[in-house]
Amino acid sequence: MILPIKPVCKKEWIRRDGTSVIFIQYCRTSDERVLVDTGLSIPPVYWNRKNSRIAANLPVQYGTIESIETQLSQRLRRAEDLINYALKKNTVSPTQFLKERFNTSFDPVKVLPEFNSHLNLDVFHNIDDYINAREGIVKKCTINVIKATKKHLLDFQTYRNKPITFESFDIYFYEQFVNFLMYDVIHPRRTTVIKGLKLNTIGKTVKHLKSFLRDRMKEKIIPFTDLSDFKVLQEDVDAVYLSWGEISKIYHLDLSNHPALIKYRDLLVLGCLTGFRFSDYSDIKPDELRGGMLYVTQTKTLSSVIVPLRQDAKTILIDKYNMQMPQVSNVKFNDNIKEVCMLAGIEEQVKITNKKGNKIVEEVRPKYARITSHTCRRSFCTNEYLEGTPTD
Repeated sequence: MILPIKPVCKKEWIRRDGTSVIFIQYCRTSDERVLVDTGLSIPPVYWNRKNSRIAANLPVQYGTIESIETQLSQRLRRAEDLINYALKKNTVSPTQFLKERFNTSFDPVKVLPEFNSHLNLDVFHNIDDYINAREGIVKKCTINVIKATKKHLLDFQTYRNKPITFESFDIYFYEQFVNFLMYDVIHPRRTTVIKGLKLNTIGKTVKHLKSFLRDRMKEKIIPFTDLSDFKVLQEDVDAVYLSWGEISKIYHLDLSNHPALIKYRDLLVLGCLTGFRFSDYSDIKPDELRGGMLYVTQTKTLSSVIVPLRQDAKTILIDKYNMQMPQVSNVKFNDNIKEVCMLAGIEEQVKITNKKGNKIVEEVRPKYARITSHTCRRSFCTNEYLEGTPTD
């Protein structure tokens, strides 16, 4: 609900010390309005009346902008919750209820259990709330990335032995967090300890952290925070691709002794023959097949793509699975297709170069160990390009 409520600080209210109190003003009607004291004050010359915000040049002796806006945001949320409660009850005047109940030490969550959870400023509680709000809107793979971001934050909190709060998110936090992700975070599900994430994985983590923080600002749970220094790191991936010959070897691989791997093999081949992202080709719907062509709205970009089906792709998608491809997680898919490619003899030694901090790291491993869900898209694009398919 959008309420006629806002913080105000007027020069007409100036006091002897040169400051004016920041009030919260609620106007239910033109005749019914109330002002409540936030307990915060600044010289009114540093108040932007147009945006109801503190000016960027506020002298430090009056407090930091971040601290004042954090407190103001919390109290504005408290006032909104009180008004919503009164409106819901419909038995008391919202203006009178706000005037009587509002003060800087009042905790509505404890006194009025009907209040929602917006006043809980625990970072990880808010991430869970954000995840719940995104479910059903974005794909499960995106939810998994947000959950991974939460896990990295929890690990970082343990690593530095200091609680993470909304006040933590400044440039120093960003630099320390990125450094932790680059060198100290431990990979899960590994038999041997491996530390440090790839640059693009770090960039994805920062991207989703920024999206979460911006959502909390939009919901007015936290004040505006400048995130321009939170750079989303990225590097060109020296990724491998599978040639048509290698894809054919995988497609015709006898997996009778490894029946659990068949569905992963089929998904891998289908991805290489269509060029879709894993989230798209693993969830193809019957109504997306028309006249031998696939009409898919891509999850990531929401753009529509039309792809003709090769015969082998038709065999997998229509004859074998009747347009109902097996549902597997991206993690399990990435683990199992490596074993499939190893059994198919995709063992060429490949050197991959990555950047880690200011160092260039080179690593030589068998090609099958480099295969991931992104290999499908890379293989399709590379093979089509080599065959002379136009790129535009």
